[in-house]
Amino acid sequence: MKLHQIEGYIQSIYLVEYSEKLLLLDGCCRADVDTIKTFITKKLHRPLSDLKLMVVTHMHPDHAGAAHVLRKKTGCKIASANVSGHWYTGLDGLLMHLTDMALTRWVAKRKNKPAKNLWYSSKLKPEIKINDGGTLPGFAEWQVIYTQGHTDRDISLLHQPSQLIYVADLMVKVKGRFIPPFPVFYPNRYKSSLAKLNNLQPKSILLAHGGEVQLSDDDYQHLLLKAPDIPLTHWRSVKAKLSKVFT
Repeated sequence: MKLHQIEGYIQSIYLVEYSEKLLLLDGCCRADVDTIKTFITKKLHRPLSDLKLMVVTHMHPDHAGAAHVLRKKTGCKIASANVSGHWYTGLDGLLMHLTDMALTRWVAKRKNKPAKNLWYSSKLKPEIKINDGGTLPGFAEWQVIYTQGHTDRDISLLHQPSQLIYVADLMVKVKGRFIPPFPVFYPNRYKSSLAKLNNLQPKSILLAHGGEVQLSDDDYQHLLLKAPDIPLTHWRSVKAKLSKVFT
């Protein structure tokens, strides 16, 4: 196995290379499609058809945005958590989907990235749904670990031989400290996911926003201290800001 870390539109892209196949650890942004295609064909000098599997860890724009387009262009399959229903449902889901794309565009602007098309389907259509503790088809050394809390379907990917784990948005690194992501819809699940990661004691952790890191006991304690006790969501944040304006 050879792991490639590629700079994405607003997040790190992790592409795993084997002699006969490629694995993409997350669904990236819609804006990352050309970046991934160029890296495979120009940097690795391999056909796009070598991309056999792409995992979508959750449905946010920088983790699912390129999934359907890349599948169409490469013929790869999509794997995700075995969770029923869609993340974005109903009117609230539509508004949240639009808000998440707007937040992605805001982050890109802060990173001085040019405006690009971020639109993607709010409903993922994976060929493969994997239970907690299962392994990726065709890539059996990669184990799926449910790390919910950020949403109801977050997964992490553990490379068992090396004890390297990709945790997507389980945490972000800001000013040298690890903090919970925004939003956290399920605080209790989030804290359980942090405990699960701590119990695993991986040798190295890959973040979607922060690269490859190692966490100390102090880091875990800081994360737990900062973890919310009530849901930290888009609507609650709006209400909190409005209350400050009108009080």
